[in-house]
Amino acid sequence: MATASQKSSSAMGNWAGLFLATLAAYLPMLRGGLIWDDDAHITRADLQSWTGLGRIWFELGATQQYYPVLHSAFWLEHRLWGQSAFGYHLLNVLLHATAAGLFGLGLRRLTGRSAWGWFAAFLFALHPVGVESVAWISEQKNTLSTVFYLLAALTYLRWAKPAGRTQTGTYLLATLLFILALLSKSVTATLPAALLVVLWWRDGRLSWRRDVVPLLPWFLLALAAGGLTAWVERTYIGAQGGRFDLTWGARCLLAGRITCFYLGKLFWPAPLIFVYPRWTLPAGVTASAVWPLAVVLGLLAVAWARRRHGRGPAAALLFFVGSLFPALGFFNVYPFIFSFVADHFQYLASLGVFAFAAAAWEAGPGWSTRIGRAGALAVLLLLGVLTWRQCLSYRDVRTLYQTTLDRNPQAWLAHLNLGNLLLEAGRPDQAIAHYHTAARIEPDYPSTHFNLAKAEMQQGHPAVAVGEFEQTLRLAPRDVEARNNLGIALAETGRLPEAEAELRQAVALAPHYTRALSNLGVVLLHEDRPAEAVPPLTAAVALEPELAEPHCNLGLALVKLGRMAEAQAQLAEALRINPADPVAREAWSRLTLPAP
Repeated sequence: MATASQKSSSAMGNWAGLFLATLAAYLPMLRGGLIWDDDAHITRADLQSWTGLGRIWFELGATQQYYPVLHSAFWLEHRLWGQSAFGYHLLNVLLHATAAGLFGLGLRRLTGRSAWGWFAAFLFALHPVGVESVAWISEQKNTLSTVFYLLAALTYLRWAKPAGRTQTGTYLLATLLFILALLSKSVTATLPAALLVVLWWRDGRLSWRRDVVPLLPWFLLALAAGGLTAWVERTYIGAQGGRFDLTWGARCLLAGRITCFYLGKLFWPAPLIFVYPRWTLPAGVTASAVWPLAVVLGLLAVAWARRRHGRGPAAALLFFVGSLFPALGFFNVYPFIFSFVADHFQYLASLGVFAFAAAAWEAGPGWSTRIGRAGALAVLLLLGVLTWRQCLSYRDVRTLYQTTLDRNPQAWLAHLNLGNLLLEAGRPDQAIAHYHTAARIEPDYPSTHFNLAKAEMQQGHPAVAVGEFEQTLRLAPRDVEARNNLGIALAETGRLPEAEAELRQAVALAPHYTRALSNLGVVLLHEDRPAEAVPPLTAAVALEPELAEPHCNLGLALVKLGRMAEAQAQLAEALRINPADPVAREAWSRLTLPAP
């Protein structure tokens, strides 16, 4: 019989092996950079102060989603390693390995079977479906929230033992950990239901007073967090409109297909794609009904098998489907614009399947024979290799989007983002080709037309850009940046009254938008109305005093008004900020003043 010391040494060895194996499998992505919306999660300049930390907690809209624990973690990480992607990637791998270890620990405590728990932990740590959550910095929300989720579950289950029910502090600690999970990612709202599934699996029945009542406050917290997230998705992120107008029947069909898709990817993880094809629903009621019917038959099958195989298969499937529920299509989630499925959506739910797979292995080949042990190690090695290969797609953002297009040529989001990369690299002609492809596949996405218009402006085609900016505003009438840029394009084509009208609308929508104020002043100057140009230019200077252009334009307006002393001060400030500004330098020379 193993001593306590031997058990402790074995556990430490398992933890060390888990962390080393996870680091080895994810090694290629540690050198990766930022992708897609990572820059919206790594703390912005205006949130990097202590005041910014307060805004993260108390100002809705300060961050992309209201996950203040997650964004507080990003705030702290930025203080530690700034914009360096390596620190974020390394921490995400460590969080993933920690979650896997907590998962194994929980299974061992529930059953006393160490081999089963650790095999499930290694399956979770090394399965390639987790790569998207670990390699994508934004999805630290998955890895961090899962750590809190599992800590909350372990703490609650320790309290839920008959001897632990008098320990109020343990229950309160579990509740605090659950709140931290919710404030990292609200998909963890499924935890109280998952705990009921686990208690039913462990005890064979549920008691209202013993099992359900203690979790009622958790269910209320879960409903509040889920409702807030759904509202933020609609209000701040834009998860509403025609792309989300699905009937209840279509959503039920979609839920069945999503469930089967994710199960399939766990058992056959190929191909894994950053943006999967977006299904057209319904594709015929008979064909679409196959998916929910398959789920219902699966539930009936595991219910029928309870007498022979116990409650394990039913509990695993209930956990899987229940944890997936927020992403099954019954709620509007912004990424549904691109695809109804994504690997990171099943990160948490996959725990149920991995627990079942490890239990099935133990009941079959097991660990008592060389064949069983060798087979398990072969499976883990294969998963580790697949994860390594999948990580290669994330070594840089261009590789990721190109790999996505190789596997899904209709991924218009990848075309759009590749175009953005090329535009930033000063290759607008190549960017335009990708934007046109993206617009052909998905003509109703405003950002595609906006970026296409910017590329046309860089190419010296303002008349073409006008049409694309107008299309952007037809799709997103309150897009202030598009309206400002439309004003610039109209001015460059000589349509000054229309340019003035667009810029005045931009200022009305966003009175503190410096660029629109400055551009409005420039248009009024071109219309020879310097007196009217002074107020918006003065406002622009007050809003961003370290921006050279408004100072220069205000100086030009003051020159036309004969207010030379004031003009000299503004032009001097423009040249202090940007000594190479040719417009300010020429205006300064006309004042016949020595070089500043």
